[in-house]
Parts: sequence; C-alpha cells; structure tokens
Amino acid sequence: MAFVDTVELPDGTPMPRFGMGTWFLGESAAKHDDELAALRTGLDAGVTLIDTAEMYGSGAAEHLVGEAIRGYDRESLFLVSKVYPHNAGDPEIFESVEASLERLGTDYLDMYLLHWRGAVPLAETVECMEQLVGDGLIRHWGVSNFDVDDLEELFAVPDGERCAVNQVLYHLGSRGVEYAVLPWMRSVGMPLMAYCPLAQAGDLRRGLTNDPAVVEVARRHDATPLQILLAFVLRDPMAIAIPRSGKPEHVLENVHACEIELSDDDLALLSRSFPAPGYPTPLDIV
Repeated sequence: MAFVDTVELPDGTPMPRFGMGTWFLGESAAKHDDELAALRTGLDAGVTLIDTAEMYGSGAAEHLVGEAIRGYDRESLFLVSKVYPHNAGDPEIFESVEASLERLGTDYLDMYLLHWRGAVPLAETVECMEQLVGDGLIRHWGVSNFDVDDLEELFAVPDGERCAVNQVLYHLGSRGVEYAVLPWMRSVGMPLMAYCPLAQAGDLRRGLTNDPAVVEVARRHDATPLQILLAFVLRDPMAIAIPRSGKPEHVLENVHACEIELSDDDLALLSRSFPAPGYPTPLDIV
C-alpha cells in the first residue's frame, strides 16, 4: 500500500514521512496482544517507519518492536531509537546501542537520536555517533528536543552538520516550532520528526478534537478530528509524523489520514482557532 511519501535526509537518503511511535507501548502484559497486532497491522499496511527509545518502558517498547518486526524484510524497514542523555558519551553510548539492537533483534538502526540535551558535551556525542556510523551499527544520527540555539551549537562542533533530523513536539495546538526551528531546519535541509502529532500526553490536546474548526474540516473530508490533526502535520513536506497507537483500528485510521490533503481554506480555518505564533516561543517538551 504505497500511500506514504518520503522526505530526503541531508545526504539524499529517503525516509518515510509517516510512521508509528511506541511511547508507553510494551509496558502492560494485558495490552501486549493488542499492541503487537497494532504494530503488525501498520507494517502490513505499508508503514515501515517505527520510532522507539531505550527510555520507553526501560527497553520494553524496543522488545515489543523486535517481536513485531520478526519475519519482515529488515531492509524495507526504517527503525529509529534514542539514547538517554546520560548515555550519550564514551563508553556508555556503545553499550546503549548494543542493548537496543539486541532488544530489537537487528544488526543496525536506520536512525539513532540523542533524546534530549544533557551534561555530555555535544562534540563527544557527535564523535561517538560518527563512530557508530563507521562501525555500521547505525546509518544516520540525529537529535530530539533541540531548539535553534541548540542546533546552532551542534553545527559548530566537528561533524555536527551531519545531524539528519530533529524530533520535536509538534501538532496543531503547539506550533511554536514554525516560527524559528522549522525555518532553520529547512535552511539546512533537515527534516522535522513530529512526536505527539495527535497531541497525546494528557492535557496537551486542549480541546483540539472538539474545536469547531477541527470538527468542520473533518466534516469536509469525511474524516475524524484526529485524522485532521495528522493531516495538518503532514501538510509540510519536511515533516515526519509518528503517532502512537496500541490498537489496530486506530493504526488504520492514522494510515488513512495520509490520504487527506487540506486546502488553503481548511488551513486558514484551522489557523484562526490555532494560529502560529508571530514571535519566539519556548520549545514545547513532554
């Protein structure tokens, strides 16, 4: 099902613009079968990008992903994981990546991200990331939760410009990255990975799904409000959306959101209710 287009990473490698997130997955034995089925439903529908992290359930999400991808063609998948900031130096990062690979049941990661900034100097993390690429354990590396000043500092260290993506919180109700972060990333050809594109994480949703503008745009497209939230993120060709879902039917609902093309009128209506900021705003992080 070739519904997902791709974005080019700075080195020209294509990366799917739609995937499955795994935050909070793998942590409940009672939900295991549904969550496993959800991931496999996505894989069967052509969703080849899966995002996870060593932090998620202390490795439980990676175990679940490893179980889900068993039997699928590894080269057709795009697996992303993240390293804790306190593990982002030498020698911890090498132990972390090996542990992630073992849990995932794979020999390499397509993308490895620094989950957020910590005490380890960026120059040390970059040097380690480049060594991991050279060793064939990862194919690309990137960062998460980096604001513009963080990105500028990163690009000032040796090989920092090899950063392939920045994963940040981005959805209709949290558009701060549109002011400075996204334009900066566009200027260097770096895609943005949007986590929580459905405004997950409790009160972040802030009435998005029952807002009259969202409801009206959903009606126009015979879609659900959540599908409109996904379509909003995916409208930007430099954005990658990784919604999390633990139920097969919700994964398929997300998949169909990829087919929605919002019109200028739709976007204008949504922006009246949820305008992009015209001034710098702190980076939203959850």
